[in-house]
Amino acid sequence: MSHHPPNPPIIHSFSSPEVLTSSLASFILKAQKEAIDKKGRFTIALSGGSLPKQLSGLIGNPAVKWDMWQVFYADERVVPLTDPDSNHLLCSTELFNKVPIPKENIHTIDTSLLSDLEELSDAYEKELIKEFAQKDAARFPVFDVILLGMGPDGHTASLFPGHELLAEEDRWVAYIEDSPKPPPNRITLTYPVINHALRVVFVAVGAGKAEILSEVLDSPEKGLPASRVRPVHPGQLFWFVDEAAAAKLQVASAEFKL
Repeated sequence: MSHHPPNPPIIHSFSSPEVLTSSLASFILKAQKEAIDKKGRFTIALSGGSLPKQLSGLIGNPAVKWDMWQVFYADERVVPLTDPDSNHLLCSTELFNKVPIPKENIHTIDTSLLSDLEELSDAYEKELIKEFAQKDAARFPVFDVILLGMGPDGHTASLFPGHELLAEEDRWVAYIEDSPKPPPNRITLTYPVINHALRVVFVAVGAGKAEILSEVLDSPEKGLPASRVRPVHPGQLFWFVDEAAAAKLQVASAEFKL
């Protein structure tokens, strides 16, 4: 475990969602290059919501080495992969169906286990172990990038305010049967995994996010789930927001430079 305190978050505010989208693509490409140069693969975890749409800057971009990507889900709804609630379906519709990524590089839940949440989350954890444990020999997987959104209540992935999962310290993947937002059954990466990533990136767009963004970043002591994302050194936390979402922020934003 690192003895350095976590790095403070770096907040990038963009003039429009379009500028954010192209800047996010540039950011991901730089992370991809560093990862492939170092270890021959790029590991990324995605969540659902409005996030997959923000990745459109990667479509048709020749610099993306899709065959080197290993994609996991930061959280997933316990539904068939063809269900409208599936994060995998959403990410496929918005991104993966439009790019040449090998299907085996996208790690989905095992839908034969939908009726057993314990087995399902254990199986997904084993997928992570297969990808990370032998190669990186770390106590927790170290993703190159984890991309997250944030709900109006300050939740992220499937980590909700006041839920007992906020205190999970051992498991890599946990399940939830009582999500306050439907569907109730989900699996999620836990804080130890999220907070061991090299880069965690939150994306928040639109005036509807302004109030909660200020609460998460200006009052982290309130302990909302998104405020608890604080990657251990040398990991770094980034917020990519547009001006509408940043309207009520007190904390300073930084100019975006690669």
